[in-house]
Amino acid sequence: MSRFNRHLSLAAISLAALIAAQGGAQAGAFGLREQSTTAQGMSFAGAASGSGDVSSMYWNPATMTFQFGLQAEAHVAAVIPRSEISPTFTLPAGLSALGGSGDIGLDAVVPSSYVSYQINDRLWVGLATGAPYGLATKPNYIWGGQLYARTTSVFSLEAQPTIAYKVNDWLSVGAGIRAQYLKVRYFSAIGPSPVFPSPFAPSAGLEGDSWGIGYSLGATLTPAAGTSIGIGFRSAVQQDLEGEFQYAGVPIKSRVVLPESVSVGISQQVTDAFSLHGTVEWTNWSRLGSPRVYNGLTGTLLAASPTLPLEYNDGWFFSVGGEYTINPAWTVRAGVGYEISPIDVENRSPRLPDSDRVWLSLGATYNWSEQLSFDVAYSHLFTVGNTDIDIRPGHPSFRGAVFAADVDASVDIISASVKYRWDNPAKAIPAPIVRKY
Repeated sequence: MSRFNRHLSLAAISLAALIAAQGGAQAGAFGLREQSTTAQGMSFAGAASGSGDVSSMYWNPATMTFQFGLQAEAHVAAVIPRSEISPTFTLPAGLSALGGSGDIGLDAVVPSSYVSYQINDRLWVGLATGAPYGLATKPNYIWGGQLYARTTSVFSLEAQPTIAYKVNDWLSVGAGIRAQYLKVRYFSAIGPSPVFPSPFAPSAGLEGDSWGIGYSLGATLTPAAGTSIGIGFRSAVQQDLEGEFQYAGVPIKSRVVLPESVSVGISQQVTDAFSLHGTVEWTNWSRLGSPRVYNGLTGTLLAASPTLPLEYNDGWFFSVGGEYTINPAWTVRAGVGYEISPIDVENRSPRLPDSDRVWLSLGATYNWSEQLSFDVAYSHLFTVGNTDIDIRPGHPSFRGAVFAADVDASVDIISASVKYRWDNPAKAIPAPIVRKY
């Protein structure tokens, strides 16, 4: 394959992720964790310490130094959520007569791609593309919670050029620049008064988009043969949304600061065929608060909807997993994760009725050749603990109507990836050139 065609193919993989990215939130709040088929097979255990191969650069750019030559990966995840909201008490009572939400979850596809190039035995460069945030919920148009949610969507794209440097045999560092696009739609019913229970109430809402810049940092430690420890940091990204309050046609502005996160991973080779992995991840969702919405013409708070009522807590994710190489062609893996959601009964709304949940995952890799391999993974997520909605005075979403409901939710995620090494695996990367003057 010519160099031109090779570069064209790599660009096409990255572009495909950018133009197709969309998704349903599966990483607490409206974050998307589905960035790697390989890591998903172990519920993302050890993602920051290299268990996701080239795709681990999403969590920790320093993990590129574990990869050799010129490699590219394309991943795609099908997210199949199910979430139904059943009103148990409303005030005015006429709201409950409008019925339940139906299934508010919308199936989604989340693609991502990665390219890593080893320049020499110390220096790597790469590119990651994907969608770090996504949300799409759409209840019945007429239902008991229509004053609090009709259509909600969050759409994102991100490209991250990355560099990594191997300091010595036990330490590597990495960094990346994140160029991120965000679009938000936020609609609900309105009426003659904030609690009017009419099935004919029209919809009104906010729509806006923005570009923002962030960065990522990471380091890996290999204190002993078969042991790797990784820590990755993804910065906050400020998004200055501009758009329109669509019911009145008023231009709006709102500043949203998306959260930073820290991922810590550890991987241990137990035998030649078996390895164990673990992950701890923290996401600073509490920095979102309730972003204010301003009239784009006057600069004053928008009277109709002055804030985006979020008030999330911080999120945590823990997982453990294992990987077993059956033979040179096949590797299997499994993992379990527990996610502490930033959303609970104090801030849960019908837009995103998230809660704590358990991840159960299986995955496999088939090596077609030394250069080409395929991965598949499946995860089932089920909620645990209190999943109720209880909107009353004091709740950040309260708009004059009391709304209490039960939530029944689960998620299935099926993903696949293709990986290819473009150079010759048998040809060693040359050492850095040393000149004497």
